[in-house]
Amino acid sequence: MSSSLSESTVILLVEDNPDDEELTLLAFRNNQIANPIIVVRDGAEALEFLFKTGKYEGRDLRTNPRLVLLDLKLPKIGGLDVLRKLRGAPATQFLPVVVLTTSNQDEDIVNSYRFGANSFIRKPVEFSKFNEAIRQLGLYWLLLNEVPLAQ
Repeated sequence: MSSSLSESTVILLVEDNPDDEELTLLAFRNNQIANPIIVVRDGAEALEFLFKTGKYEGRDLRTNPRLVLLDLKLPKIGGLDVLRKLRGAPATQFLPVVVLTTSNQDEDIVNSYRFGANSFIRKPVEFSKFNEAIRQLGLYWLLLNEVPLAQ
């Protein structure tokens, strides 16, 4: 990885749908959000990345994310289970997690917050609305929000 990562805020995108991944990356580019984005495609890979296990054992600490964008409907380990594990570990308990999903189930909203999500965003079907949601997300979570250091 390039040395510029040490000066950047890394975003972890946990998304199994290639079309949603591409739309999210396009919305980031459209809004000139140039942060490095690391994409993992299932809940198990997300946990390996965040806890530096499996194929991510020994990864560069400069790739620690400042923000996680988490889909709920994931293969292997679902998004809510990923969220529970993040909140249960001191190293990740304060890591901002924004649930970014197509789910329209009220239960998913309630459980996302119950298990420690910082925000819940339903992916708009219209790209212009999704683009605006990403613009606001970038402004708030990457520029304005402050988080405590891990304990």
